[in-house]
Amino acid sequence: MIKILLVGSALRYLIGSGVQGWFSEHRMPYGTMVVNIMGCLVIGFLGGLSESRAWLAQEVRLFCFLGILGGFTTFSSFGYETVTLVRNGLGMHGFFNIILQILLGLGAVWGGLKLAHTTFPAVTSR
Repeated sequence: MIKILLVGSALRYLIGSGVQGWFSEHRMPYGTMVVNIMGCLVIGFLGGLSESRAWLAQEVRLFCFLGILGGFTTFSSFGYETVTLVRNGLGMHGFFNIILQILLGLGAVWGGLKLAHTTFPAVTSR
C-alpha cells in the first residue's frame, strides 16, 4: 500500500510544484488547488464509470480512490496553507482559497460524474 501512496504523492509533488512555479509571484497556493480539483475530477469520473458501467470492481475502486488518489490529493496541505494565509494577515486570500477550492472541487466531482455518464452511458439490459 505504501508504494501505491507514493505514486500519488509523487504525482502531487510534480503537478503541484509545477503549477505553483507558474504562479510564483502570487501568494495563493494554486498548486494545491489544481491538484485537489484534478483529484475531484478524476474521482468523479471513475465513480461515474463505476456507477454507469460497473467498470471497476470494489477492490480496484479502493486501490484507485484510497491508494492513488488518497496520496495525490492534498486536503491537509489545503488546510495548512489556508491557516498560514490567515496567520500572515491575508485573511481574504484564505477565504477565497476556501471558497474556490470547495466550489471548484465539488464542481469538478459533478463534472467528472457527468462526463463519465455522457461518454459512457449506462448499459441497460434488454
